[in-house]
Amino acid sequence: MPDRFDDPVIESGLSASGLGFSRAGRPVFSGIEFRLGPGELLQVTGANGSGKTSLLRVLSGLLPPAEGELRWRDRPVRAGESGYLQSLAYVGHTDGIDPDLSAIENLQFAMRVAGETPAAKRIEGALTSFGMTPSMHAPVRTLSQGQRRRVALARLALLPRALWLLDEPLTSLDERAGECFHAQLDAHLRAGGIAVVATHQPLSVDGRALHLGG
Repeated sequence: MPDRFDDPVIESGLSASGLGFSRAGRPVFSGIEFRLGPGELLQVTGANGSGKTSLLRVLSGLLPPAEGELRWRDRPVRAGESGYLQSLAYVGHTDGIDPDLSAIENLQFAMRVAGETPAAKRIEGALTSFGMTPSMHAPVRTLSQGQRRRVALARLALLPRALWLLDEPLTSLDERAGECFHAQLDAHLRAGGIAVVATHQPLSVDGRALHLGG
């Protein structure tokens, strides 16, 4: 985690104006408006099926909006734009980890793909902070859902990104891992990072709220 995200253009952050998304011709959500600057958190709530995951996928560029505009650092976000993609970290329901690799091997691979040197001490430290010391060498397919989620969250500490888009990060986490995540999120925001978190569970970190589904 960097001491600060010091790029001056981050002051403009992430904003949505009239953002909407439709599936099979039916609106999932519409009229989404927000503006987030350095150190700000948006907590997205709503019942299952209200569009929380779809909103995060739109924000990540995985889905195109049906209407409205998304802007990052005062520039419109276009599908597949490399500069925007390199600024964000997205953790979805599937965690994005290979079940045939160990936790350590998954994080080594992620760092190589990002052009980083996979330093063993940093990787082990990130996993240890989430209580993964006994299981860091085991194939991910043998781990519980909560352990897999810890591996995905540990990756955030190794590949610092200014914008976090997190879908139900607390799912399957025990109390210790949940506390570790909240400390991690707090450190990210204090460093000037921005986060959009969809969750059913209240976060212990202060932020703005967006409720979908009326």
